[in-house]
Amino acid sequence: MPRNLSAWVDLTIHLVIMLVLIGVLSYYNGYIAAIAGVVWLALASFARERCADRSRRFERYCRNVVENIGEMMNYAAEELPQAVIILTDDGRIQWCNDRMEQYAGSKPEQGTDLKDIWPGVIINPIWGQDGEYIFAHEDRYFQVRYRPVKTAPHQPKLMAFYVQDVTSHEELRNRYQQSRTVLVYIQIDNYDEVMQGQTEAERTSLLLAVNQTLDRWMKNLGGFMRRVSDDLYVVVLTRAALDQAMNERFDVLDKVRQLQSSNRLPVTLSMGVAVAENQTMAELGSQAQAGLDLALGRGGDQVAVDMGGKTQFFGGRAKAVEKHTRVKARVVAHAIREIMEGADEVFVMGHHNEDFDCFGAAMGVAKMARQIGKPVHIVLSEMNEGIDKFADLLKGREEYESVFVRAEDLSSMTALNPVLIVVDTHIPHLVADASLLDRIHQVIVIDHHRRSEHFIKNPLLVYIEPASSSTSELVTELLMYFGDDLMLSRIEATALYSGIVVDTKNFAVQTGVRTFDAAAYLRRSGADPVMVRHLFRSDYDTTVALARAKARSMLYEGGLIVSDIPETIPNIQVIAAQAADSLLRIEDVRMSIVLFQLDAETVGLSARSTGELNVQVIMEAFGGGGHQNVAGAQLRGDLEELKAKAIEISRKYIEENDSDESNLAAGR
Repeated sequence: MPRNLSAWVDLTIHLVIMLVLIGVLSYYNGYIAAIAGVVWLALASFARERCADRSRRFERYCRNVVENIGEMMNYAAEELPQAVIILTDDGRIQWCNDRMEQYAGSKPEQGTDLKDIWPGVIINPIWGQDGEYIFAHEDRYFQVRYRPVKTAPHQPKLMAFYVQDVTSHEELRNRYQQSRTVLVYIQIDNYDEVMQGQTEAERTSLLLAVNQTLDRWMKNLGGFMRRVSDDLYVVVLTRAALDQAMNERFDVLDKVRQLQSSNRLPVTLSMGVAVAENQTMAELGSQAQAGLDLALGRGGDQVAVDMGGKTQFFGGRAKAVEKHTRVKARVVAHAIREIMEGADEVFVMGHHNEDFDCFGAAMGVAKMARQIGKPVHIVLSEMNEGIDKFADLLKGREEYESVFVRAEDLSSMTALNPVLIVVDTHIPHLVADASLLDRIHQVIVIDHHRRSEHFIKNPLLVYIEPASSSTSELVTELLMYFGDDLMLSRIEATALYSGIVVDTKNFAVQTGVRTFDAAAYLRRSGADPVMVRHLFRSDYDTTVALARAKARSMLYEGGLIVSDIPETIPNIQVIAAQAADSLLRIEDVRMSIVLFQLDAETVGLSARSTGELNVQVIMEAFGGGGHQNVAGAQLRGDLEELKAKAIEISRKYIEENDSDESNLAAGR
């Protein structure tokens, strides 16, 4: 019986049918039926032989395949355009094909550690997973696709790595990335102050010096620059030029800062930088403008680079320049009054764990709302030990009976058109009750901290002045222009006065002419310095904790002093801030950092500066913020590890700062 059963069965069916027809034919004509029978026998014999021959050929083909399949598989594996590597769990080569000889110079022996050949290859983090990545070795790029190899349970685990040289593709991709468009907005951020009181010749000479400095910088980077107004420039660069500028830490800021006008004010620049990715040119321009606004909002003299969805900051060494006029304060005061008049209820909120500046500013804003007869509530956070003494002074006062509320008290808020005013912070996750930001759509922000990349979304009005000593100072100026008939009570004036005293360290830090004008206005309104001193008095335990923190301090080269408070004690944030302030009074100290254990899992950092260094930059590395002289952060981690990291980052920053200053002094 032939082995090709399917074909033989089909033919058998046909032959049987033909035989039946021959039988029928024999009934009518035997002679013709006999001839048909002979033909049928010949046909059946032929069909059988053909099936047998086809079966023999198929059998020979299968035998050929079986005999050569191993050799063909080996050939295919060896001649793949990829290097195939089988690795053990300790990263040693179990087997590889001949392509490895081309990639590695010679075919590695079994048991060779793959990292000895390619130090940049990743093995342990991706063990047992499927995926791919690209790594670089010397001047070549390799793409790795990795898969686990199925093995018996008792056998060691293996991984298959398929490695291919993709150098040409990666070089093309890098060339494309390096040629991407970068749009930069540059602004002389203190133009009006620098030009004030100068003759036309002096103005022209100073602007010429700025233009020449920027032009030399552009020639070095190979960029294109056009001046579009007296104080604004537009620059187009490539990504490669931007990388060069970032490596140089935008030293053009330092060079321009050396240019001084006849009134001895240094010229400072702010820049907003946007890198083209998938956005349109219009979106790129908006992104660069937003970066410039962010740099200006942080006090100027810095660069905000928006790249890959993240913002990096450079510079920020010069002090924010105090504005000489209160025109903006008057405009903002009138705008706030109009917004309040259109609202049916006003809510005021500061940052979590309110301090005197936050509380005083909130009291001032509440006075504005009450002046025009609007119901107002000050929303307090759960932790506010720092203002307990002031809260005690307000107890029993009928006018403040229902002003202070907690977040949980607002669960059934019925106001149809409320307005929320956030004071002394602009970072969403730091406010007393973040849920209010989602529930109230009209939001006004009043703050004196340098603007962070994290900002409350879509505020109706923003009033940020980093040059101001405190938010209480800003609110005091707004009160001056809010209404001619506005009269502060003694307790309200004292609250605002205490906020200024706290943030200026008793008028010793970050003070300007407008600070003393605001303080004088509050004193005329009845602010009581004796009450302020009473509020700032500390108990015995606090005094002892402060002394211990100062005793644990360590002084480092460059004017850095660091201490820690490992105990979890009441009012720890106030103690840490006081310790940082006290350490700053030591001779030759330029920056102080105090780390403290806020709770079992959270560590706080309180940083202070004399003004020579920018502690905001240091605290931003820990996810915090503030302004140049006062900043802080809170994060989870081990206190000792974070202390070592803070020391490392701070010393590196001081070294870079001093190195840049010495280079500029030497004319390099």
